[in-house]
Amino acid sequence: MPVAHINDVDLYYEEHGQGDPVFLIPGLGGVGLGWGPQIPLFATKFRTIVVDHRGVGKSSQPETGHTIAQHASDMAGLLRALKAIPADIVGVSTGGAIAQVMALDHPDTVRSLVLVASWARADVRFRQMFELRKAVLSQLGPEAAMQLAFLILYSPVYYRAHCEYWEPLMRQLSAHPPDTSVAIKRIEMIVAHDAFDRLGEIRIPTCIVAGELDVVTPVYFSQELNRQIPHSELRVIPGAGHSVYAEQPDAFFGIVDDFLRRVSG
Repeated sequence: MPVAHINDVDLYYEEHGQGDPVFLIPGLGGVGLGWGPQIPLFATKFRTIVVDHRGVGKSSQPETGHTIAQHASDMAGLLRALKAIPADIVGVSTGGAIAQVMALDHPDTVRSLVLVASWARADVRFRQMFELRKAVLSQLGPEAAMQLAFLILYSPVYYRAHCEYWEPLMRQLSAHPPDTSVAIKRIEMIVAHDAFDRLGEIRIPTCIVAGELDVVTPVYFSQELNRQIPHSELRVIPGAGHSVYAEQPDAFFGIVDDFLRRVSG
């Protein structure tokens, strides 16, 4: 099992394909394989690296270090250990928040950024949504929290069209539920994330991708990122929800592949 010892934790990672390094950083679930259909797509053209965050999946399960800044340090350390710097960073949701801080605090590790369904600073609605998710997790348990997550992570049309998929996935995830205390700390860390006033310091090529129907991080968050990061570009995929990379995998990969080809010249 490929593991790198970084910042006193063991990070599980996988590598697929060859070429320039592309680092796919997952969202709040924190498991690299959650990138699903994107991994084989990226692996056709790039050295594709995926990782489990500290506290989840096959990585170490410490009670400490659950901040965006610590995750950014972990991810940067992993890339250095793998001699994969600078890499093109593709971060979704929480992974996008981590990618922002990597670019600001560990610029030697980042060649370009793709920020997917992400945000720079929580607003009132975001805080209320995640306080509710935290309450569901602590009072009703992981299974109810996962059911709520599925309902909001995908667009209604996609969710209805794939209804046969959710029940077996719920059974699979319920067999190995995340640690509740760690999950609560992870929710608190994303609510605390605030890189808004520093985004103007990011001077590398940046592409921002959003799903038109995202209710977790609505398009206005991506528009804010676009305004704050100099010379960044914004692409909105029609009809897609928060999990835009899973709902419309080919359209998503096409946008990112085109951006990375332009970045590399």
